[in-house]
Amino acid sequence: MLMDAQPDPQAAPATASEPAATPARSLTLSVLVPVYNEEATVYELLRRVTAVPLPLQKEVVVVDDGSRDRTREEVERFRREHPQANIRLVPHGQNRGKGAAVRTALEQATGDLVIVQDGDLEYDPKDYPQLLQPLLDGRADAVFGSRFLGGPHRVLYFWHSVGNKVLTLLSNVFTNYNLTDMEVCYKAMRRSVALSLDLTSERFGIEPEITAKLARGGWRLYEVPVSYAGRSYEEGKKIGWRDGVAALFHIVRFRFGR
Repeated sequence: MLMDAQPDPQAAPATASEPAATPARSLTLSVLVPVYNEEATVYELLRRVTAVPLPLQKEVVVVDDGSRDRTREEVERFRREHPQANIRLVPHGQNRGKGAAVRTALEQATGDLVIVQDGDLEYDPKDYPQLLQPLLDGRADAVFGSRFLGGPHRVLYFWHSVGNKVLTLLSNVFTNYNLTDMEVCYKAMRRSVALSLDLTSERFGIEPEITAKLARGGWRLYEVPVSYAGRSYEEGKKIGWRDGVAALFHIVRFRFGR
């Protein structure tokens, strides 16, 4: 579905002069993977990312955000055992937050397109083709996944789903989008668009920041269904109610300022 937004007159113009489509085989996808204490999942995650068939080249930029377990060693093990995979590991000296890790990965990326991939196994890289298609067709500048458009999902926390929908509603009020899942991890876009957003968030405020700045820039945004295998807190889920409260502040902050 195509999202309507009110452009910010001070932002970069929308891409009317962009070509309708670019041959996929001439493009590179950068997969941005922020990780923190994901030793149990990151190896399998990298296997899935590298295994998904795509008609374009892939590079994977893993940012270890100060993990205190063996996450970094697991990434290095995967690189040794799969030397043909184009994987780079960038360490943070201390834990700074998801937003900071995404920004570091974006700075290191060289691809034409970028997609954010969490280091756990909640999101399946098999969804990449449908996420990238509107970009490859030239219909979109950015594409969000949605856990609420009919894809298969693990049944978990009721109040988390309510919180996600409330935050998405408030975001839509300020952006004039009609998104169904603003907080989703899967956000794909042209790298030039991502760089134009001038992201600043350190933690989970990165989600409303990306959304608000896409709206302010008048970029063409699509949304597609994705599967979701959510984790319980016992399994390592990190986001909590404090992050939800902070998201309220970020929704307003990034709609009107930096």
